[in-house]
Amino acid sequence: MRYNFATRIRLFSTLIICCAAVLIIRLYFLQVVYSQSFKLQADHQYISSSQTIFDRGNIYFVDKGGLRTFAATDKPGFFLTVNPRLIINAEDVYKKLSTVITIDHASFIQKAGKTNDSYEEISHRLSSEQADKITAQKIPGVGLYKEQWRFYPGATLAAQSIGFVGFKGNDLVGRTGLESSDDSILERSTQNMQVNSFAQMFTDIGSIASSDNQEGDVVTTIEPTVQSFLDEQLTETNKKFNSVMTGGIIIDPKTGEIYALGSYPTYDPNTFQTVKDPTVFNNPLVENVYEMGSIVKALTMASGLDAGVVTVNSTYNDKGCETLNNKKFCNYDGVARGVVPMQQVLNQSLNMGAAYVAGKLGNTLSSQYLENFGLGEKSGIDLPNEAHGLINNLKNTRDIEHATASYGQGIAMSPIVITRALSALANGGVLVTPHVTKEIDYLNGLVKTTPIVQGRQVIKKSTADTITQMLVNVVDQALLEGAIKQTNYSIAAKTGTAQIANPQGGYYTDRYLHSFFGYFPAYNPRFLVFLYTVYPKDVEYASHSLTQPFIDAVKFLINYYQIPPDR
Repeated sequence: MRYNFATRIRLFSTLIICCAAVLIIRLYFLQVVYSQSFKLQADHQYISSSQTIFDRGNIYFVDKGGLRTFAATDKPGFFLTVNPRLIINAEDVYKKLSTVITIDHASFIQKAGKTNDSYEEISHRLSSEQADKITAQKIPGVGLYKEQWRFYPGATLAAQSIGFVGFKGNDLVGRTGLESSDDSILERSTQNMQVNSFAQMFTDIGSIASSDNQEGDVVTTIEPTVQSFLDEQLTETNKKFNSVMTGGIIIDPKTGEIYALGSYPTYDPNTFQTVKDPTVFNNPLVENVYEMGSIVKALTMASGLDAGVVTVNSTYNDKGCETLNNKKFCNYDGVARGVVPMQQVLNQSLNMGAAYVAGKLGNTLSSQYLENFGLGEKSGIDLPNEAHGLINNLKNTRDIEHATASYGQGIAMSPIVITRALSALANGGVLVTPHVTKEIDYLNGLVKTTPIVQGRQVIKKSTADTITQMLVNVVDQALLEGAIKQTNYSIAAKTGTAQIANPQGGYYTDRYLHSFFGYFPAYNPRFLVFLYTVYPKDVEYASHSLTQPFIDAVKFLINYYQIPPDR
């Protein structure tokens, strides 16, 4: 008997503890997880039984201290309606409302005059202050209803990465950027708002252990202060040289985490409906491909070093121009340098030197290296509509195609793809996966952190160390004759100037794409900065258009993150 009694007490106590745990967990879900949903439901019932209040998950920026700020959220407010059947003097009502908000007179009179109608919407996105003033007027036939709309506090900040929400048919969905790629996570279902609380209790508890419920918030890797700085640099550069567009990326080359990514011209997603040129909605750093020019020489040189066909001390006879397959190609200035060491191929950006390295590799091996760097594939970035590289010339048997590819002409890739490839030079030879999503916080309590995925080893670490030393020499000795060398910091960098292809065939003789990449501290890099500008005017080379924006970014990042000197 004593044993049975004690057993029953223990069972009863366990049952009480389990029930208490269930109630506590349920209380957590009611007060924390679903609090906003139930608040919206309460507001919805109080104001109107015919209106559905827009609800969507948040997207966050994260600053260097871990503080989150809204990149995209829902902003509450009110919209104004009238019941024409109750409007006695439309002109008088218009005058009263006009003291608070701006209304089109003709439209208001037309709507208020529909005496056979009982509901007309007049104005949306009113603030609480405006709603209070209108309510205080106690105008018969005037109604106010709560609403929410998508709001982007940063306006143009990282707009092409964040994206916007718009109608697709009758549904409001993410149309571009993370709003589109993470639409299934950010969208909210109202079904669980109508379920009996006690019936839902055990469903909620069961959902903790799974991620079947995909609704949540998106936390980005984008650092708002860094993004703001980059945006200012891109805007200034584009306006200074009257370029078609200018773009940039700031990335951690070891992890693929993107701190900033943007281009100019851009737009404000809060007012995307007013944009006259919808092409600004596209993200050119992900969706467009370009012939990148001489920055590819760094990849070609790394390939030659890795395969052992050249060393830092190797030389070649630079004739200024050569002819392959009946086609002539030259250095940027057509000038012969005579016997030249490999370092000068990068310092002077010599096309003949890059072609020499490609020739020593042979067509098959040189193509394999560039393909291994991922130039012909997608980077895997978590943004929509990523473009595939165009490197068909690498499959051509003609030597001329491989010679021009060695210095970045005749093959095209997106800025994010070339940034990924160049990151391998900085991180010891490994391809990383660039990403702008740090984590996803699901409503069921689960958190999914973006894993740091290291891809294939494309060159040996020793090769990466050697090419880094050569690129540091470019900055210290050659770039603007060493004017940007930093006494306390090692910086590895390379410029690129590429002819822009003419859609009618061949290349424009007066249109160029300028590119620039660099990483620092060079031997243990925290950041890689990539910049490019399309068809800048009145400036011949990238060294004169992008060097200053790059070094400004370097100094800003060093100060902002308090990076210790490495020299």
